[in-house]
Amino acid sequence: MGKVTGFLEFQRLHEVAEAPEARKKHYKEFVAHLTDDEAKVQGARCMDCGIPFCNSGCPVNNIIPDFNDLVYRHDWKNAIDVLHSTNNFPEFTGRICPAPCEEACTLRINNDAVGIKSIEHAIIDKAWEQGWVLPQIPAVKTGKRVAVVGSGPAGLAAAQQLARAGHAVTVFEKNDRVGGLLRYGIPDFKMEKWLIDRRVEQLRAEGVEFKTNHAVGKAPAGAGNGKVKTLDPATIVDEFDAVVLAGGAEAPRDLPVPGRELDGVHFAMDFLPLQNRRVAGDPKVPELWASGKHVVVIGGGDTGSDCVGTSNRHGAASISQFELMPMPPDLKQNPVWPYWPQRLRTSSSHEEGAKRDWAVATKRLEGEGGKVKKLVAARVEWKDGRMQEVPGSEFSMPADLVLLAMGFVSPVATLLESFGVDKDARGNARADTEGAGCYATSVPKVFAAGDMRRGQALVVWAIREGRQCARAVDEFLMGSSILPR
Repeated sequence: MGKVTGFLEFQRLHEVAEAPEARKKHYKEFVAHLTDDEAKVQGARCMDCGIPFCNSGCPVNNIIPDFNDLVYRHDWKNAIDVLHSTNNFPEFTGRICPAPCEEACTLRINNDAVGIKSIEHAIIDKAWEQGWVLPQIPAVKTGKRVAVVGSGPAGLAAAQQLARAGHAVTVFEKNDRVGGLLRYGIPDFKMEKWLIDRRVEQLRAEGVEFKTNHAVGKAPAGAGNGKVKTLDPATIVDEFDAVVLAGGAEAPRDLPVPGRELDGVHFAMDFLPLQNRRVAGDPKVPELWASGKHVVVIGGGDTGSDCVGTSNRHGAASISQFELMPMPPDLKQNPVWPYWPQRLRTSSSHEEGAKRDWAVATKRLEGEGGKVKKLVAARVEWKDGRMQEVPGSEFSMPADLVLLAMGFVSPVATLLESFGVDKDARGNARADTEGAGCYATSVPKVFAAGDMRRGQALVVWAIREGRQCARAVDEFLMGSSILPR
C-alpha cells in the first residue's frame, strides 16, 4: 500500500481529452494517458483492501493493488510485468474496456473509484516507450500444430499463449487484416490500429503464423474485399493437432418492422467497418456515409455509441439514438457493489452531440422512391418485465440513415455447422469452462473461446477466454500445462 491515507487525501483524476469540437474533425485517438506523477497520485488512492474486489471484478483477474502500488513507487518495469502476467493486451483494454474493476473498487461504495483503467493505460504505454515489451520465444518446440480460427482478442490471446508454450500456431482470418472486431468495428478514434499491428509483430516474432483472407468454411459476404480463400474445416482438423474456434458473435439482432427493406437501413456493422477501411487508406470503399443526413441509431449500447461518434465525424445533419429500455438512473455511487450496476453511461461520442431517448420502440419506417425518409415510433412502459405501448404516444421524425445497433445474437451459424459443433440454446458453441476437457466442443480436437462460446461480450472477456482455452489446449496436447489459467 503506497500511501495509507492516499484515498482520503486525493481525488480521482481523469485522463485529459481533446475538446469535442476539435476531435470531431479527425479519427485519431484524443485521450492522453496520465503523466508519471498523475499516475502516482492515482496509485496512492488504492487502499490495498484485504479482499481486493477489483481483482475479482476484472474478467482477467488483473492483480490491481500490486500494480497500483508499483506505479505509486515509480517501479514501472515491475508494474508491466505484473500487468502482463494476467493480460496479454493491456493497450486494448486500457483504451476500450468499460472497467468493471472500477465498479468493484471498494471506494465505489461512497466515493469515486481508483482510476484503474487510466493506470493500466499509463503502464502499457510507458512499457512500449521504454522497450520493455519484447517477444517471449519458447526455448523448446513441442512439434504440435494448432490452428486458431479468428484473429480478434480471443484468438490473439490464445495464439500468443500457445506459441509461448512451444506449439506451432497458425491463425486464420477471413478479413484482409488481423484484429477481428478490434480492427473492423472499434472506431479508430477509440483505438488506433497501429496498436494491433505492433502486437501482431510481437506474435510473429514468437512464432505465430497469420493467414489473412482465409475463411474456414463459407466466407461471409464482403469478407476480405472479395479475395477470400475458403478452407475445408475437415482438412483443418486433419492437418492440425488442435483447433481453436475464436471468431466473434457476428450475427446481428434485426428489427422486424414494416419498411426494414428500404434503402438507407443498415446494420451498424455494415457502416462502422467502412470508416475503418477509409482510415486505413483502402481504395474503392463503398459509399455509405452519414454526411448531411438525419441519422437515427437504434440501440443504446457501445456499438450505437460508435455509430454516433462516426456520424458526427461524417457531418450528419442530426443524430438521434433510441433505447428500448427505460432511462437508467444517474448514480453517484454503486448501489449493488461490487457488482456491475445499471447506470446512465455517457460516452465520449455522446459528448460530441446526439439526442438520446429511452423507452422508445420503432413501429415502422417510411420512404420515398425506395429510400427511407421517416421513422415512426412510440413510447413504451415496462410492467412486470413486459413492454406495452403508451397510448397516444406515437411520433415521427425524419430519418435518411437508420443504423441498427441492437447487439449480436450469436456467432455466424455456418462456421459452427461446418465443423459439426454442438450449439447451445443461444446458438453459441457448446463448451464448458470448468473441469476436464474445458473449452472442448463436441468435436474431438476442436475447442471454442470468446464470443464463439459465450456470445457477445467485452474484449476483456475475450482475452480471458483465449488465455484459459490456450491452457486447456496445452493440457490436451501435452498432458499438463504451465500456462496460467
